Amino acid sequence: MAADLLLPIDNIDLTATLCDKEEVDKYLPQTGHMRMIDRVIWIAPDGTSALGERLIRDDEFWVEGHIPGRPIFPGVLMIEAAAQMCSLLHTRLGRASGFLGFTRCNDVVFRGQVLPGDRLLLLSKEIEFNRRRFISKAQGVVNGKLVFEGTITGMAI
Repeated sequence: MAADLLLPIDNIDLTATLCDKEEVDKYLPQTGHMRMIDRVIWIAPDGTSALGERLIRDDEFWVEGHIPGRPIFPGVLMIEAAAQMCSLLHTRLGRASGFLGFTRCNDVVFRGQVLPGDRLLLLSKEIEFNRRRFISKAQGVVNGKLVFEGTITGMAI
C-alpha cells in the first residue's frame, strides 16, 4: 500500500462494516443516485479519521455518457464522495446538526482512473474544525493505488 496515505489501511479490516447503508442514512441527506457512500468500514477512536467505501457499478447513471465505450467514474463524483465521507464523519461526532454544505476543494489531484467494478476506498482525516466549518484531507484508493486526493472544506448551513 502507498506510504503517503492518510490512514494505515493495511492495519484495518476492510471486510468490517461500522455503518451500513441504513446507518449512513442517519448522517447524510443525499439519496438515490447522489449517495456516494455505500458503507463506513472504520472510524478512528477519536473520531477524526475514517475509511468508507463506494462500489462502482456498471449500471450507474453516468456510465452511458462518461465516456461511451470506456466509462470512467467522473472526477467531480470522486470529490462529492470525499465530501460526503468528510461530512458523515463530522455529523456522526455530533459536532454539527442540520445540513453540512460543501464549500471548497483545494489541491485536488487525480492520479488514476476509477472504473465500473472498482471498489473505491475513501479516506478522510480532519485538519481543522470549529462550530461552523471543517477542513479535512481526503483520498481515494483503488486496488492499493492512490487515485485522487484533495482538501475538502464544509460548513453548517
